[in-house]
Amino acid sequence: MSSSNDAHDAHDDDHDAHEGSPQPSQPRSTDDAILDAAAELIVHLGVRRTQLSEIARRAGVSRPTVYRRWPDVRAVIGALLTREIGATQATVRLAGEDRAAFVDGVVEVAVRLRDHPVLGALLRSADSDTLFEYVVERLGTSQRGLLEALQAGIEQGQAHGSIREGEPVELAAMVLLIAQSTVQSHRMVAALLPEAAWRRELARALDGYLAS
Repeated sequence: MSSSNDAHDAHDDDHDAHEGSPQPSQPRSTDDAILDAAAELIVHLGVRRTQLSEIARRAGVSRPTVYRRWPDVRAVIGALLTREIGATQATVRLAGEDRAAFVDGVVEVAVRLRDHPVLGALLRSADSDTLFEYVVERLGTSQRGLLEALQAGIEQGQAHGSIREGEPVELAAMVLLIAQSTVQSHRMVAALLPEAAWRRELARALDGYLAS
């Protein structure tokens, strides 16, 4: 006897099989539907209450459909962070003709990531280990993308003569650490560093580090 879940799985398998086929008005992909559902749950319920079964329900897919892509909630969150950080980075041009333009771009990316609803929810979460695993303890896909963009901007600034000499990837790694730690610690010093001061002092820290 077939259950409704079996029918749902069969429908999902059929949907998966047709993913990638050109459609005149193709909806968002299954991957994006799952990640969007995870983002909504993290923002509104928090990390601890975000369950894989609820992600599947909200995305309108079966649990096996999610499991075929990611083994658990942490893996879903890792993929979500990669997508969101990459999309945020893509909205800002990090490379510029000189150091000032590069620093402005890094500060803007930092602000947008700091204010991102999903990252904000993770920073506020009692389950901070999830964020630390994907942002602090290892170099993830999203961070590698940021590093590549930072390295390109630094190389351009070095060619211009306004960024000091040094191995671009090493300078990029330190810029990432400075910006990342500033974003993560924002709430702790918010009363001491209002918005304008936060931006100004981050820019000064980066500018001083990169100055010739």
